[in-house]
Amino acid sequence: MKAFIVDQYKKVPLRLGETPEPGVGDRDVLVEVRAAGINPLDSKIRDGEFKLILPYRPPFVLGHDVAGTVMQVGAAVRRFKPGDEVYARPRDGRIGAFAERIAIDEADVALKPANLSMEEAAAVPLVALTAWQALVEKAKLKAGQKVLIHAGSGGVGAFAIQIAKHRGATVATTTSTANVDLVKQLGADVVVDYKTEEFDKILSGYDVVLNSLDGKTLEKSLAVLKPGGLLISISGPPDVAFARSQNLGWPVRLVLRLLSAGIRRKARGRGIDYSFLFMRADGEQLGRITSLIEDGAVSVVVDKTFPFGRLNEAMAYVDTGRAKGKVVVTVKPEGQ
Repeated sequence: MKAFIVDQYKKVPLRLGETPEPGVGDRDVLVEVRAAGINPLDSKIRDGEFKLILPYRPPFVLGHDVAGTVMQVGAAVRRFKPGDEVYARPRDGRIGAFAERIAIDEADVALKPANLSMEEAAAVPLVALTAWQALVEKAKLKAGQKVLIHAGSGGVGAFAIQIAKHRGATVATTTSTANVDLVKQLGADVVVDYKTEEFDKILSGYDVVLNSLDGKTLEKSLAVLKPGGLLISISGPPDVAFARSQNLGWPVRLVLRLLSAGIRRKARGRGIDYSFLFMRADGEQLGRITSLIEDGAVSVVVDKTFPFGRLNEAMAYVDTGRAKGKVVVTVKPEGQ
């Protein structure tokens, strides 16, 4: 089958080539890929930035977001059948959405929202699960609390704003001048235009901050939080709790301890908890997100859609950091 392949860890275009058909285990669902979402994580893995914690061995196929049709199910699968329209974020170690077909553990899969196209559905799993696990699972965000979500017009930010509003929180976000109207439409109560304003000089007394930007923004976010607040970062640095959860060896744990020592020390000095989040695949949570989408509580923002053959162009566009919401490639168009 055709797939885009990482031949070596390097910032070079992926190679479009032939790769073996995926094997289908007893608990697996074989999916014909109709559309795949592009994430900054794909570029980071391609470039080798995650070799320490995600040691994929080239050649391998990238891609963390998939929407498609079930072709075959393993002997132990009970929740899905051939012909079902599904979507998923395949678990680490089993990624590969940039291909014509992929085998995914049943536990990572959910039925596609009935009101979304395949392209729209492919824009959902990774970013929606990240927002859910940060705000619902980790922060346990409640009605009446205040949350700052950085980069509100981005893939994670667009979902995080809507999930936070659905839970009754007051939401502030940072964005550029061009995207102020978009984040307001998504539900942001307070919008800070980072081109003209400094968020840490405007906001205070917040319960939660969700950071997806650089280390400077991470440190400045401490000033926004009240004592007892929670600073969650999905862009690093990874902490020791993450290393333990991934069963990483002691040398890697030591490295991560050192990398996160500065921000953890500064957070403690202000009575704030710091937590790194690296989202995980979870079909049950994705099913709950499906319900929010079908009920109209959460909408999907797709910036651009590219044909499969232009995947490297799509990744380059995501790398610019200018995408609103998500970028998607169509692997098999409707009607084919």
